[in-house]
This record gives sequence, C-alpha cells and structure tokens, in this order.
Amino acid sequence: MDVLFEEQGDITDSDIQSYKIVAKGTGRVFKIKRGGERKRDFTALYNLNLKVKAGEFVTIGGPSGCGKTTFLDIMAGLSLPTSGEIYIDGKRITGPDLNRGIVLQGYALFPWRTVRKNIEYGLEVKKIPRSERRLISDKYIELVELNGFEDRYPHELSGGMKQRVAIARALAFDPEVLLMDEPFAAVDAQTRETLQDELLRVWEKTNKTIIFITHSIEEAVFLADRVVVMSSNPGAIRCFLNIDLPRPRRIRDVRNSDAFNRITGKVWNLLHGDNATGRKGTAQSAYL
Repeated sequence: MDVLFEEQGDITDSDIQSYKIVAKGTGRVFKIKRGGERKRDFTALYNLNLKVKAGEFVTIGGPSGCGKTTFLDIMAGLSLPTSGEIYIDGKRITGPDLNRGIVLQGYALFPWRTVRKNIEYGLEVKKIPRSERRLISDKYIELVELNGFEDRYPHELSGGMKQRVAIARALAFDPEVLLMDEPFAAVDAQTRETLQDELLRVWEKTNKTIIFITHSIEEAVFLADRVVVMSSNPGAIRCFLNIDLPRPRRIRDVRNSDAFNRITGKVWNLLHGDNATGRKGTAQSAYL
C-alpha cells in the first residue's frame, strides 16, 4: 500500500466553488513586543493553500507553535487572516457562523446546564421550537451513547463523557463543518482510544466535513482521509499525505498493522526533518 504525498498546486476560482473548504494564500502576522523593544512582526502562518472535499476527514499535525490552532481560529471566524482568505461553500469567512461547529480540548460546557441543555444550546440560538429541540437532542444523546445521563450536570460526568457532550452539542445544530482542536488531549489513553472510535462512528453516520488538530501522530493517521503536516517558523504546510487505510476503521484492528506503523513512521520522520526537501509553504510530491 502506497501513500501519496499530494501536491495541491495553486488555488483557482473553480476550486473555491467546487470544494467544501478552501484556504488561499492564508497568512497571519502578529505584532509582538518584549520589554522595551519596538514592536516587530511575528509570522505565525505563511501562505497556506488547502482544499478539502465535502465529507472529508482531515487531520493537521505539526510541532508546537507551528500555527495549527491559529489556522483553526481563522477557519472558525474567531480571528481574521492578515493575508489571503478561507472559503466554505464558496463564501469567504468573515466571522463566526452556525455553519461551523467547534469542539475544544477543554470541553467548554456550561456548568449550570444539564447534558440535554448543553446539547440544545445551539438550537436555542437558532430559535428552534422547544418540542423540536427535544427530538434533536434525543437523537444526538443516542448517537454519542449518553442515554440515561440527559439530566446530569458536567461536574457529574467523566472527562470522556464531557467530550461526548461537546461533540453532540457541535453536531446538534447541523453545521456544515466540524472544527476540532485537540479534543481528546485532556483524557487518559484508554478513554482517548474509545473516543477516537466513537468519533469515527459518528462521522460515518453524519458524513460531516471534519478538520481535526492533534499533536499525536498515531491519532492523526488513524482518523484521517488525509494528514496535513506543518512546519514552523513560519507556520507552513510541508506536505499532504493521503491515508489509504481501509474503512471502517477501529483502533484495535489498525494499531498493530504493518501499514499503520509504516505510515506513522513516515510522518514521524517528516516532523523531525527527514524528506523535508520542499521549500516551506509548498507541498512535496513523492511516494512512500
């Protein structure tokens, strides 16, 4: 089984209209100052070009400080790029919108709301009638297997259960895209593997487009249709890897396979400098 290092090339107007998500020349520069120094520019992201198909599961990995979360914030509309732009369904992102659901590492649940009321929050914002909200929350409570916990509060839940609530809340108002920033980093290893399996099960049922940031090479490869490998200083895309592991995937079936270990080894080498022959900001074109 070979894994393609994909070269995406320049972004065209046709790409913007035909892909679910398109980042075109996206960059982010911050003004920083230390002590009595004059403010200077710090380039967090440089010239990111990315095309994502509808229903694709894309993971983004790279060293700390490479701009992964900055990129996700721009996709979420929480900050704006200083150069380039990002589009969803052909429309340029200019701020937050309910076409994007966000799941963070820290759960971000409302402690005064029950599981059901947390899941229904986005539906309330959309002014969905109470009776309809109930039906929708029932659906997603069942989807993330939290039946019987509808009236529990966040402090009564385990870390894994809290993250299931966060995922259900993000899906309940039916966003086009799910943006996930290291959502399983705060849980133990066994719970993390369970949540990875659960997320793939949910994705297979909903067919959402997912952008998932992670520091874990194994997690990035296991979940993804495609892995984006980033380099830092400045944050740029080093390469794209198409992951051709068979689906449906479950961690117990994949973890010890030769193909999985070979791919994760290749990503490790990329992150530590091997095969990094391309100029920063461009993708490699090669085969494993």
